[in-house]
Amino acid sequence: MPLFKRKPFDLAKPPEDLEPSELVYQVRFTKEIFRDYQEYLNRINLYRQRVWMCKSTGKSNLTYEEAMVTEKHAIQKVQQLPNDLVAPALRIVQFSMLSLRDLADLVTKKLQKDLFVGAELYGKKDDGLYPCRVLKIVENGVGKTQYEVALLGENKKITENAILHGEDLVWKKTPFNRKILKSFIRESTCRSIPWVLHEKLAQKHGISTDLPEELRSKFFLQGGQLVNRTKKRKNENRNNVGEANGESGKSKRNKGETGKPDASKEENNQPEDEPVKYPIDDLLVKPGPDDPLFTDRPSPSRDFNVPMDCIGDLLMVWDFCSSFSRVLNLWPFSLEDFENAICHKDSNLVLIVETHSALLRILIKDDGEYSLALQNKKRKSKISLITWTEYVCDFLEMINVTELCSCMTTIKRGHYGLLDANAKLGILRELVCHALETDLIRGKLDDLIEQRRALGATVRGEALEYARKKREEKEQLKGESNGLVVKENSMESTGSNPHMAENGEENGEMMEEVISSRQSNAFVNSRKQLNGQSKKGEKQKLDPKVEAENITNSNEKEAQKQLTGEKKEDQEKKSKEKREQRKEYFKREMEKRSIRTNPLGKDRDYNRYWWFRRDGRIFVESSDSKQWGYYCAKEEVDALMSSLNPKGVRERALQQQLEKFYPRIR
Repeated sequence: MPLFKRKPFDLAKPPEDLEPSELVYQVRFTKEIFRDYQEYLNRINLYRQRVWMCKSTGKSNLTYEEAMVTEKHAIQKVQQLPNDLVAPALRIVQFSMLSLRDLADLVTKKLQKDLFVGAELYGKKDDGLYPCRVLKIVENGVGKTQYEVALLGENKKITENAILHGEDLVWKKTPFNRKILKSFIRESTCRSIPWVLHEKLAQKHGISTDLPEELRSKFFLQGGQLVNRTKKRKNENRNNVGEANGESGKSKRNKGETGKPDASKEENNQPEDEPVKYPIDDLLVKPGPDDPLFTDRPSPSRDFNVPMDCIGDLLMVWDFCSSFSRVLNLWPFSLEDFENAICHKDSNLVLIVETHSALLRILIKDDGEYSLALQNKKRKSKISLITWTEYVCDFLEMINVTELCSCMTTIKRGHYGLLDANAKLGILRELVCHALETDLIRGKLDDLIEQRRALGATVRGEALEYARKKREEKEQLKGESNGLVVKENSMESTGSNPHMAENGEENGEMMEEVISSRQSNAFVNSRKQLNGQSKKGEKQKLDPKVEAENITNSNEKEAQKQLTGEKKEDQEKKSKEKREQRKEYFKREMEKRSIRTNPLGKDRDYNRYWWFRRDGRIFVESSDSKQWGYYCAKEEVDALMSSLNPKGVRERALQQQLEKFYPRIR
């Protein structure tokens, strides 16, 4: 079982007095049963957190289900360990004080010397190395073990038998590795350092569970478990100190109030209930006190002219003809016009004739099966208002669909308009499916994909260029600020006033004279004091004109800074507007090159919501695709958006998509 914070985790016990007809909540992968929904939800959220560890492999930061799968795979690999090596390996593991890595290396080293019947390795014979299989272990009584092996040829066929010594047999590849042995050790033990085997496993292989003499000074057995003497002594001392400080009284009060010792902690290492982290699966979401007021979901309109089971085919055919209208040489038409044309009883309705003719021409240009069928019948490639039904009948003969072939008689008599909507849309659906397989449509799709890739590359290139310019501007500003700091420091050191500069030169000459003459320290100090007094005197005699010039220069610099700041703001606004315009442009271009129409999303009950660029309505498809509806008013879309619960995964995604396309929904 997976470990919770490196400790065993007990599953919840099933509720008592459970009736067969009672509705409960069950965790799929642990089979735990809960009566209370909140308890079930808290447990599910705990299992989804990455706080679990695989007991077999030691992998951490897993969910409970991931840890279970990892543990299952590890157990399957451990079971590949030959049965003849299990007992020797367990004897090495029992009461070992080595770390897991060192213990695995030790087991690997020792087991390589233990050969078993059925082991496939290489044997040395006549100065050659041959693949062989151990058939029998021969004890000669001298102390050296010999092995009867079968030398293997091609396809592992036995060529001859031989008796070889252990040193003449070499493993090419051991039937186990360190990773498998680590999992094997973890699965076989209930404690680490010293490693202690499970009691039943030790009894099965006849391994002693008595504590070795060298460990009895450090450990002892209590209630079937190994206890560290030093740790127990420390715990006893800590308890004694706690009793002296009055902690025992608190524990007694807790015990008296709850009727259980240490009732503040949960039993069986059960964690405290943690708050639910949304979004979660929509079906698990329950109303909460902090939820906003959700409106009732409006019922979609279902006033279609065609039967309900034909709506999917109607939308598919219309969307294909609208998307590839240039390739088909068709003028775009609305969904309402197409629906009315399907229901019309006129046999030579222009919209119906042109749609069939455009699809048939695509099949003829492809030089495929349909084109060959027309050549065999010696038909002309030109489709007219009079002959289009003949080409439709040829197509129905080629596809040989029983439901549609029954309509050929009615079509040949010139009564295409008398066909029901199911038959008409069925013929168009088959035409669209075959048109999608033609080279012309596939080439168009490839071109659209390449154009979308090029647009995406352009968008990424512009983003990278903008980021590079921003980075360079920051570096330039940083360099300028550093330069100003250096300049100010230099000005302070030398002095911006010419009188100060002259005074500095005089000081330098005086210092040179003092150093060259090497006079006494008292004389040097007196000269410094005189120089300081002369500096103060000259500072007081500064010209007021120079001060006025400095003030005017600073004002001019501030005005220039304001102007440059305003210019920069204007430039940033203009560049931001240009970037927004470019983004909108790329979005429009991407939509023009759309390859397929995908649903906006799903609601709580898995109903799909569709929106088509050339029709402003929102279509609703039931989860079983048997019912359709639509929203056509802004008020209905607003009510739909207000009814979606963002705590659910599906409804949150659907709400985001509806907000994205809201301005374009009529």
